[in-house]
Amino acid sequence: MSPLTARKTWRTVEPLHGMIYFAPEASESYARLGIRQEAGYFASRAAPMGAVGAETVIATFYNFNPRLVRTAVTDVWATAAPADVLEARLEAADASLRRMLGDAVDSPEMKRAAELARSAAERATEQCAGRPLFAGHAGLSWPEAPHQVVWHAQTLLREFRGDGHIAALVINDLDPVEALVMHVASGDVPSAFLRATRGWSDADWDAGVERLRQRGWVEDPDRDRAGANTDLALSGTGAAVRQEIEDATDRMAVLPYEALGEEGCAELRALARPFSRAVVDAAGFGV
Repeated sequence: MSPLTARKTWRTVEPLHGMIYFAPEASESYARLGIRQEAGYFASRAAPMGAVGAETVIATFYNFNPRLVRTAVTDVWATAAPADVLEARLEAADASLRRMLGDAVDSPEMKRAAELARSAAERATEQCAGRPLFAGHAGLSWPEAPHQVVWHAQTLLREFRGDGHIAALVINDLDPVEALVMHVASGDVPSAFLRATRGWSDADWDAGVERLRQRGWVEDPDRDRAGANTDLALSGTGAAVRQEIEDATDRMAVLPYEALGEEGCAELRALARPFSRAVVDAAGFGV
């Protein structure tokens, strides 16, 4: 099994999971439990681990400002039990996918995609050690409807990969802010989005840039007249480190897809691609 195949298959199916963080059905579902919008993301992803405290969420989510996490998570379990949050999340996934995909949720293609995705996710459960966020999700019961099976399977595969990615960041001695800076400097995502959603101050961000500059991993950023960072770029060394982290993440994510083989992965991508495109076209990512 090629790590590239594992990466391509994860990326192709990922919109069917990732939409839950942006679809209005999710925030509405959490609001009915009394959970405010900014806390819904943290509570819904952490709920499979039980009523954990902020420190566990900080550790497993990794790149968010601890102050942001503590504000969101403190007392959230007094508002709604983890089981209630999980039920609300599954209901939101059901409603949002039905809105975005229409009759396709009951199609033969969705049923076959569910079989393949579940096979991969169940293989992943053979290797829970060292993957705490994934392990929490792996202990949940499987839903019955095919589109919900695909969503749950991809959720497991995303958390399996994510836990491995955090391990790669730790091995390379990248703290949460530095990891975000490297991501921005790679050109993959705008800095405004990560800075707005991860809760780090300008001072925190600039300090992270400076630490990486001292390591020789980012080029000196251009600065405007106010002295603010206006551009970031990886140095040759930084690009090599970034690629090493991505390659390690891909290697650690291979196991689930071995259950499908190259042909099974190609079939899953072919089946899921129209569904993923429909989700993106339906503004499931808030764009």
